[in-house]
Amino acid sequence: MAYIILLIMFFLLNLISALSLIFIERKEPTTTWAWLVILIALPGVGLILYLLLGQNLSRQKIFREKKLADKIKRYKLRGTHELSNFSSDSEVNENYEDLILMNYNHSGAIYTVGNEVKTYINGEDKFKDLFEDIRNAKCFIHIEYYIFRYDELGKALVNELRKKAEDGLEIRLLIDGMGSKAITKNIIKEIESYGIKMAVFFPGILPHINTRINYRNHRKIAVIDGKVGYVGGFNVGNEYVNKGKQFKFWRDTHIRIRGEAVNELNKRFILDWDYAADENMGNMFMYFPTPEKVGDVGIQIVSSGPDHMEEYIKNSYMKIINSAKNYVYIQTPYLVPDSPMLEALKISALSGVDVRIIVPGEPDHFFMEWMLSANIGLLIEYGIKIYRYGNGFIHSKTIVADGQVCSIGTANLDIRSFKLNFEVNAFIYNEKVAKEQEKIFLDDQEKSKLVIKEEYDKRSKNLKIKE
Repeated sequence: MAYIILLIMFFLLNLISALSLIFIERKEPTTTWAWLVILIALPGVGLILYLLLGQNLSRQKIFREKKLADKIKRYKLRGTHELSNFSSDSEVNENYEDLILMNYNHSGAIYTVGNEVKTYINGEDKFKDLFEDIRNAKCFIHIEYYIFRYDELGKALVNELRKKAEDGLEIRLLIDGMGSKAITKNIIKEIESYGIKMAVFFPGILPHINTRINYRNHRKIAVIDGKVGYVGGFNVGNEYVNKGKQFKFWRDTHIRIRGEAVNELNKRFILDWDYAADENMGNMFMYFPTPEKVGDVGIQIVSSGPDHMEEYIKNSYMKIINSAKNYVYIQTPYLVPDSPMLEALKISALSGVDVRIIVPGEPDHFFMEWMLSANIGLLIEYGIKIYRYGNGFIHSKTIVADGQVCSIGTANLDIRSFKLNFEVNAFIYNEKVAKEQEKIFLDDQEKSKLVIKEEYDKRSKNLKIKE
């Protein structure tokens, strides 16, 4: 009798979940069908998976207050900046006026000019400059990473921050509770004992265990004195400076920004810090010095996350892809596009645009190979060239089109980055920077192997099943 009652309860819970899925949460049709199959095929277990991973209602509850707080703080931080005059002599800016306007009207991303950009393609150079900028800091240091390991590199970074804290500077370090799950409370206490303020985004309930697999802060930001900013793909860990055991070389892309765009990066950090940390920062305008014009690079800092229904970075990717006339070159470690992104790539390729994507030759997670292989098959049918990188692991998240516009940041070309993670990208409107990214791509292409359709079609049945 008890067994029958239990089955009825499971049936009713599954039914309620299914009704919620169809009539309340309004997911995409493919996602809805997938969850319905799981709920029907795995009663009980499917419900638990759905509650942990699939429920939009929990997302709305979690981020309702964050959305309101961000709106209020954005209003306070808006300062005197207005949308810059991009209808200037720059042909690049004129060609992408519609993208600039879309990002401004859609996500409030301010277009800034007078910036300078330095690009890094290996961790040694990036952290060398970051450490030097930290040593030269005079007022404050804001640092945010998804993965922060307390290994040789992590301890070296903390040591540099400790010295500046001893000099009286304000130091803030924000990490993600899932990506940095190895950082224990004892490590946090040690770091805080140095005078460094530290916060964890969505911390786990128990050590090394975090029930929130989704909604992770995947951003990587560093801001020094409001004058220098860093954003890109590198996290903090030995593997990012080629001292890891899994890969012989870690290929990534990061940028150092000087100019007005640094204030926009700092706004993003402060919004994230305010949500994760219990601190009243007081007069926040002290963190936004008047920017100096140090170059001629136009930049928009665009952020996206599950606290908004709109997918700002994905929409910008699609706009670049479908506006390209000659070529689009993409680098991503995880190629799991959703249906709109697949259509954008296909339409661009069918229109005669040279679409190329570099992905890892060897993935960092075994199951990523299955998803990557499946998506390669969907893309090469339409003439999109897929290259498997052969000089280690490529973690770079970049797009460059027509030698005029590029994006460098934290968002992969996958559904997690589009819908479930907090991300931030720099969209750069400058021919010199775009040409540099084009050259970097072509250099990486020389170290990669083109996927040939005839060879791909001969892959094993075992791999097809895994796909």
